[in-house]
Amino acid sequence: MRIGELASAAGTSTKTLRFYEEQGLLPAPDRTPAGYRCYTPETLTRLDFIHRGQAAGLTLAQIKQVLDIRDDGHAPCSHVRDLLDQRLVDIEDQLSSLAALRDTLTGLRDEASTIHPEDCDPDQVCRYL
Repeated sequence: MRIGELASAAGTSTKTLRFYEEQGLLPAPDRTPAGYRCYTPETLTRLDFIHRGQAAGLTLAQIKQVLDIRDDGHAPCSHVRDLLDQRLVDIEDQLSSLAALRDTLTGLRDEASTIHPEDCDPDQVCRYL
């Protein structure tokens, strides 16, 4: 299948496919005598994996690591598990940071609710930020 057909089937753009090829996420496809890229159906499966990896929050570099392991003939399961474990730790850290931010904002908002605008110091833009 040609690049436009693959892009349409994968729900992506031809520019993205070329980028993935440049980054080593997709193997270089065969070319027709006229020089057009000619992709195999397996490329669509690989693109689906890339999209699922991105949906899980993995970087393209991490996804490439997994693909490289598979391309070397090995099962990447333990590597994927390690990546997912780290992703969960990162998400927990983000959730903790967001909870702290929420508490800070709630406190600022509550404090701002008790002061009248005429009590504001004209030398400050706003004392709550």
